Amino acid sequence: MPQDYDLIIVGAGMVGATLALALADTELNIALVDALPLQAKVAESSQTVSGYDPRVSALSAASERIFTQLGVWPLIDSARRCAYQHMCVWDAEGTGEIRFDANALNESRLGHIVENTGIQQALLRRLEQTCVNMLGERRIETLVREEAGWRVKLVGGEALRAPLVVAADGARSKVRELAGFALREWDYLHHAIVTTVQVAEPHQNTAWQRFLPTGPLAFLPLPDQAGAHYCSLVWSLLPEAADRVMALDDATFALEVGAAIEGRLGQVVAVDPRHRIELRQRHAKTYAMQGLVLVGDAAHTIHPLAGQGVNLGLLDAAELNDVLRAAIQRGEPLADLAVLQRYERRRMGANLGMMAAMEGFERLFHADALPLRWLRNAGMQWLDQQGKLKSVVIRRAMGLDGDLPSLAGDPELNRESS
Repeated sequence: MPQDYDLIIVGAGMVGATLALALADTELNIALVDALPLQAKVAESSQTVSGYDPRVSALSAASERIFTQLGVWPLIDSARRCAYQHMCVWDAEGTGEIRFDANALNESRLGHIVENTGIQQALLRRLEQTCVNMLGERRIETLVREEAGWRVKLVGGEALRAPLVVAADGARSKVRELAGFALREWDYLHHAIVTTVQVAEPHQNTAWQRFLPTGPLAFLPLPDQAGAHYCSLVWSLLPEAADRVMALDDATFALEVGAAIEGRLGQVVAVDPRHRIELRQRHAKTYAMQGLVLVGDAAHTIHPLAGQGVNLGLLDAAELNDVLRAAIQRGEPLADLAVLQRYERRRMGANLGMMAAMEGFERLFHADALPLRWLRNAGMQWLDQQGKLKSVVIRRAMGLDGDLPSLAGDPELNRESS
């Protein structure tokens, strides 16, 4: 006999775990299912030279608010998250440069760079304090629509059943595939090289990004360790260039990446093992069907050049939390398509807008035509001088402005309006 739940969330990554935690204080009987073990572990340093894990996220102010209101933020080791106050972006083929400063916004920071493993472990620690049923080491085999909802069959024969299923199982979502959601997908024709580097000079709590003809290169600040300075590196390259860069020995790679960032942080002293990620954009044509909804990378993936992917996914989770809570208060069936489409309407436009902006930037900075190179450099110089407009741009990217879900809003304002 299948195990019955009110809600099954498939995928316990950052987005799925956040949604489960957000709804944990409701009366819903929730199952959180993932192929990996779901026991929180004592934090351990990575086995890399730097001690940092290669995958990090640039968390916006909105994401920090979500984690703060859910009690997750204090569980992320403050010594392993780096607040950055500044951002510097410049063009390798010209003089265009733009800087963003938190002080100009009367904010203490633009965001945080945090290891994904640190976020994940903090979420699991909080979930262990709830009644959410965490079903780790389970893989989805089939998904069948029944009269009362969905039957999820797991590898090994175990079966779960619920009127509502949330697909939070990533860019290659098995649930999305089994449910038959239509998908727009295309290859960026770039691969991202990801690693951690030690640099000779302090990173100045600045996120550095240089647009090269081959693709953007980002140095994202990490906390100093024992007086040494570290950055997470993300370098987007054409496949053949990625082949060459991956084949370099560490010393040669350090010299090349140091030159690519124009030595702004001095010599690259040491590098961790490199990882390579194929970059593709995906967007589901719809996010919802009767009794099933997509969130996070299962619904959309974008180019990492602005670090917005995880922030969009966390806003998905926060918005769906609002929609489901409102439906509970009204006594509406949570699985109704009309309910789930409220979430789709609120998030699809915002996600598409960010995807279009990133696509536009990506195309503009790859353009070789002289008029377009002049235009982008002149545009960067012009925007850098427009204080109010710069503030609007960065505040929207930080999640400080706009129509935000309750978990992402200012906690003080939320308390005043309650």
